[in-house]
Amino acid sequence: MMQDAIFGGVNAAVLTPMRSDLTADLHRLARRCKHLLANGCDHLGVLGTTGEANSFGISERLEILDGLVERGVPAERLLPGTGTTAITDSVLLSRRAAALGCRGCLVLPPFYYKNPTDDGLFAYFGEVVERLGGSIRIYLYNFPQQTAVPFTLSLIGRMLKAFPGVIKGVKDSSGNLANAAAMVREFGPQGFEVYVGFDDGLLEILKLGGAGCITAAANVTSAVNARVVAHWHEQAGEEAQRLLSRLRKTLTTVPTIPGLRALVARAENDPEWLTMRPPHLALSQEATAKFLAAWDACGMDLSKAA
Repeated sequence: MMQDAIFGGVNAAVLTPMRSDLTADLHRLARRCKHLLANGCDHLGVLGTTGEANSFGISERLEILDGLVERGVPAERLLPGTGTTAITDSVLLSRRAAALGCRGCLVLPPFYYKNPTDDGLFAYFGEVVERLGGSIRIYLYNFPQQTAVPFTLSLIGRMLKAFPGVIKGVKDSSGNLANAAAMVREFGPQGFEVYVGFDDGLLEILKLGGAGCITAAANVTSAVNARVVAHWHEQAGEEAQRLLSRLRKTLTTVPTIPGLRALVARAENDPEWLTMRPPHLALSQEATAKFLAAWDACGMDLSKAA
């Protein structure tokens, strides 16, 4: 496991609670963030895919960042998503994160135009880095299934050479352990932090020298993830990983965001957690019952520590 990684360990890709009018509920979000930090999370990925960031406008995202810090969530524990399709918006969000005291931001590639060249992506990130002036470290968000824009090893190597100390790591949500392992092997010796976005790869990436995970499931499995990290070189870590993999597999039987919201709504006895912005919709009662039963059948009390 990589030592001294800035966001090392367990990072939940935090859900964003909403009111009935679909605005972000900052009080409940801050409360949830504090709960996660007290129950296995080392840091928190906010305004990511799971947090429905791309369903929020730029002004709303700024309000969410400000609101969390104002409500006592430590900025140094936050890794906010700040990548957009527009250079100026990505810079605006990243600057706000830096001003609040966040140590890093997670940046998607510009994902609207498909099949960009590595030269084009390098130019995009070059503009972002130059305009930020080194004020915050940048973590690349590799999620090709969603963006259709992968980060190649050659592009990462090029950016590390051009922007040393600024391009600091990656969240690899490709689901391909070999891809994440290659990133660790190629760039880990330079201090490049590799986080898996898929829970079933957590133990293996730690063994290879990766930094940890940034995952949706950690909204409800953070105590299990933390056990994997704490015991990654022991039998207890192997056992925790088996449970975590079962839980993750169960979560993939339903749409991720509605499934997670069903789990948190039950854990907090708060049906408002089922509110989300379209196009996401809550699971049907029948689907919810089936999913929760399968989740409980995974068979460990930690899995209910949502």
